Amino acid sequence: MSVPDFHVLAKPIGPICNLDCKYCFYLEKESLYPQVEKWAMRDDVLETYIRQYIEAHDTPTVNFAWQGGEPTLLGVDFFRRVVELEKRYANGKQIANAFQTNGVLINDTWAEFFLEQQFLIGISVDGPRELHDAYRVDKGGQPTFDRVMRGLETLRRHHVEFNTLTTVHRANADAPLEVYRFLRDNGSGFMQFIPIVERIAHQVTEDGLRLISPDFTGQAQVAPWSVEPRQFGRFLCSIFDEWVRRDVGRTYVQLFDVSLGIWAGMEASLCVFRKQCGAALAIEHSGDLYSCDHFVYPENRLGNIMDAPLASLVGSEQQQRFGVEKESTLPRYCRECDVRFACNGECPKHRFLTTPDGEAGLNYLCAGYKMFFHHIDPYMRFMAAELAAERAPANVMRWVAEEDARARQGKVGRNDPCPCGSGRKFKQCCGA
Repeated sequence: MSVPDFHVLAKPIGPICNLDCKYCFYLEKESLYPQVEKWAMRDDVLETYIRQYIEAHDTPTVNFAWQGGEPTLLGVDFFRRVVELEKRYANGKQIANAFQTNGVLINDTWAEFFLEQQFLIGISVDGPRELHDAYRVDKGGQPTFDRVMRGLETLRRHHVEFNTLTTVHRANADAPLEVYRFLRDNGSGFMQFIPIVERIAHQVTEDGLRLISPDFTGQAQVAPWSVEPRQFGRFLCSIFDEWVRRDVGRTYVQLFDVSLGIWAGMEASLCVFRKQCGAALAIEHSGDLYSCDHFVYPENRLGNIMDAPLASLVGSEQQQRFGVEKESTLPRYCRECDVRFACNGECPKHRFLTTPDGEAGLNYLCAGYKMFFHHIDPYMRFMAAELAAERAPANVMRWVAEEDARARQGKVGRNDPCPCGSGRKFKQCCGA
């Protein structure tokens, strides 16, 4: 059975990690499996997953993604076995592997393996030392920055391809350029910025969880480490302003690339901005398949691949309903929004506010995304036009430089229409 266009995030060690990041939503998932003694995907489950995942993709290349918890805790030999099984069941297809890690355990052995097998490594780092160590600590509460940077330097020394994943939270969101320049200057050519948004239930649920789903109706509060909506918007706008002036075509920021695709008329390549979701699932160490990495709750368990084929679970009515509900439950306030084409209500996990007219389902980050999408609009329209004319989007840097020069020469008054074409006054747009 072939199911088109789906991706699974595999967690072969479940939520087990050697760090104790204060904002991590996954550590407490351990309580969903109270009887587990050994947190590692059994060999029969691993083989079944790899075989079924390859069979379910009618594509020339099959992309695997390995995460946790912390997957390096399983040891290099576990992933040598992964590669062995991938080769056995490849059936002429190319296999690609992405591997997300906190970097603490990366040494020469790991780096040599990653290079030999051409793994793409995502390394989690939240910025310079004081910003990273604000929340990313080990089990003893000790900072991890030096160990992470040592792992990153090992990857660089072995010429392993890597990108960075940076969570945006209350502690680092007010230092956008400090974060961005640190990542850029330390060799990150591709950056992901992931907003941290969690709600804490006043009482632990019957499943043993305190970080709850958006439809939770009990008493809860936004976690103190969560990024604030407008704070997130300012963070993105500040980084974009530097990127669009000097780094287009040299440094890749996932959200900016996704946005350009949207402005160019393509479907969003990132699930959170699509009209419907359901194509990005998560599999636990046990073989349990869940609707999404952010919806690992008992009610979102689709089944186990040892009992039913992976493809049938992905194509199940339950999963289809999960995906459609992202669009069907969008509030009228969002359906009538002028940036809906770019946002589509973002991730359902964050939809726990009410709209100004009292309808449920407004995204917590709405104000931040509105700020960001309005801000980038003139630049994205310019770059999309360059793409349509088969010219380089990086030409935007020359255009912005010319507009900046005009502004400096006083040829644009504060109350004049902004020369970028946004339709707003200069003082409220590029002159802000």
